[in-house]
Amino acid sequence: MEHVTLAPGPDAPLPPQAPVAMPTQSLKTYDRRLRHRLKGEPRVRVARAALALITILGTVFLTHQMYLVLQVGELTGVERVMLGLFVINIAWIGLGSISPLMGFLLGAGHVKVADGPPPKRRTALLMPTYNEDPARILGAAMAMMRAIERKGAGDAFDLFLLSDTNQARFWLAEEAMVAAARQDPEIGHRVFYRHRGRNLRRKAGNIEDWVERWGGAYPHMLVLDADSLMEADTIIELARRMEADDELGMLQTSPNLIGGETPTARVQQFASRVYGGVLTRGLRAWFGNAGNYWGHNCIIRTKAFAECAGLPELKGKPPFGGLILSHDFVEAALVRRGGWAVRMADDLGGSYEAAPPNLLELAQRDRRWCQGNLQHTRLLRTKGFHPLSRLHLAMGVMSYLSSPLWLLFLLAGMSLALHAYLVPPDYFLDQWSLFPDWPRIDPERAMTLFGLCMLVLYAPKLFGTASFLRAGESRGLRIGTVFGLIVEILLTALVAPIMMLVQTSSIAQILTGADSGWPSQERDADHVPWRVLWQFHRRHILAGVILAVAAGAISWRLLAWMSPALLGLVLAIPLSAFMGSARMGRMLRRMGLLTTPEERDPPALVAEAVAEAEALRARAVVPPSLIEFLSAPEAVERHFAWSDPPTARRPGEPDAALASALLKIADGMGLDSLDARERYAVLASSPTLAGLVPAPAPRGRARANMKDV
Repeated sequence: MEHVTLAPGPDAPLPPQAPVAMPTQSLKTYDRRLRHRLKGEPRVRVARAALALITILGTVFLTHQMYLVLQVGELTGVERVMLGLFVINIAWIGLGSISPLMGFLLGAGHVKVADGPPPKRRTALLMPTYNEDPARILGAAMAMMRAIERKGAGDAFDLFLLSDTNQARFWLAEEAMVAAARQDPEIGHRVFYRHRGRNLRRKAGNIEDWVERWGGAYPHMLVLDADSLMEADTIIELARRMEADDELGMLQTSPNLIGGETPTARVQQFASRVYGGVLTRGLRAWFGNAGNYWGHNCIIRTKAFAECAGLPELKGKPPFGGLILSHDFVEAALVRRGGWAVRMADDLGGSYEAAPPNLLELAQRDRRWCQGNLQHTRLLRTKGFHPLSRLHLAMGVMSYLSSPLWLLFLLAGMSLALHAYLVPPDYFLDQWSLFPDWPRIDPERAMTLFGLCMLVLYAPKLFGTASFLRAGESRGLRIGTVFGLIVEILLTALVAPIMMLVQTSSIAQILTGADSGWPSQERDADHVPWRVLWQFHRRHILAGVILAVAAGAISWRLLAWMSPALLGLVLAIPLSAFMGSARMGRMLRRMGLLTTPEERDPPALVAEAVAEAEALRARAVVPPSLIEFLSAPEAVERHFAWSDPPTARRPGEPDAALASALLKIADGMGLDSLDARERYAVLASSPTLAGLVPAPAPRGRARANMKDV
């Protein structure tokens, strides 16, 4: 291959830069004089006081009932531990029940967005991607942009696909798909693409990099995820509300899950649709202007984000040091610290995302979130944070710590039963007494307490179902919703012990220094091989069998009492296979179970996104291999024109994958011998790639070694 000097290729798919400074924020110091002053919210303060009071009173009452159940003379050490664990767990569950009660009492639903003039200020739709199917992502993005254009607001919105992809096959596909999208005569000129050569700070760094380069041209940015989809009316209304409220820094929608095929995804989307309304309305009632940010489907004032949300790196190594992983909670806390309002747009529908298709994908995502949330323990004392921002961080931590706490509570109960089985009670105390000290255990009180705890636990589902059934959108689904509630409760109850062990294991890994990494997500799997299920669930089965044998050895009554929790563990493999099977999901749909309004009457935007994706696949010419790519002048020129010198490898910086690739090429091993990391390194090195571009071949010359990239 001879070296070829390439002429400038197609125009780079990016607008002129409009830089904005985004300084790194200090977590140890903060000058309160820099904070914007927000208007007071008397009703929100009342809601917060009511939430705190009811939660405390309920916790005290249930704790007293638990004390009466455990009391047999003096409390033993294990009973004290058990009582302490009960206090923490029931307070956490109680808080999660009172909040949706507020949402139920508010009784509002989604409002119909009225037509009006388009927004005057420009908004950038930011869609970060990392080794995802570009046709699906761009199909959804193009559908949203086309819907906005139909509303007459196209001039106010631009789309940026921000890629951190590090696999050659996805990178080449992204470039081909974007090239096809930019040829669209209606909206192609509003589609922009950037692939970062240096993936610094993951998604948070990707957004920060955009702000620093183009943020000055866009007063607002709407952050999306790779599986996000939003109606045009919702997007336009978010921009209007931003324009109308100069105090507003972030406005977070409440996405509903759609498109689920497997029981795992369908359970999640049923829960988000039926119970989600009261949850988000309740949160808005006491969050007020100190709300939270969930990382996507949220519009943000670019100025507020640039001023306040530059994330520092934490001292030390991962998992507790280094990058702030669950950056969204922290960014919301920093924006609120700067005096900008962070609110929930719970009254807006038309905001969607997808759910993990199986328990393995759910666990992988959960592992990453777990590490990020536990990392927040280092941020709870950050200077200047609003008290509610600290509570958001603490709630994120507790959402994972609750699993090992419940496991400890379960083990403490077993140890009490074992003690009663092995050690006969001493009814005659050392001091003289006319009567023996019989154990004072009230089984009726214990059953009453159990019923109350179950009521508190399932109250959000009951409030959510009642609220959904009284809404007009539930017509034709009311009977199915009631049965769906039963199925959802049964399936989640069976899965809960598995997730308890998964989260407990994740915490143990994190505490011993294991990092979650940055794995890409599998969004469309329709089944999980049995071999993979056995590898993932074998420890859960073993734990279930050991606990069942131990409980049975102590007492058959204890085994019967624990059987609901043990059943999910012992049957983990068939249960997980069922939950990850698209065929089983279709069966539930035919039975009318776990059905949502969006599934019965799919939004037109969903079909439009699929059609846009198929059209892109048909128009785009994606090189199937690195050799095919080098033999396609248009694709090569485009790749050079769209390369990213500002963040690519610096001159002289070591790159082991590139060095290995060059060695293989120099040894005559051919491009087909390169592994995935080496192929990406070659694509990312413009000088190396330029030296590999072949001279024009005579027509009809055969090509060899056309293996997939």
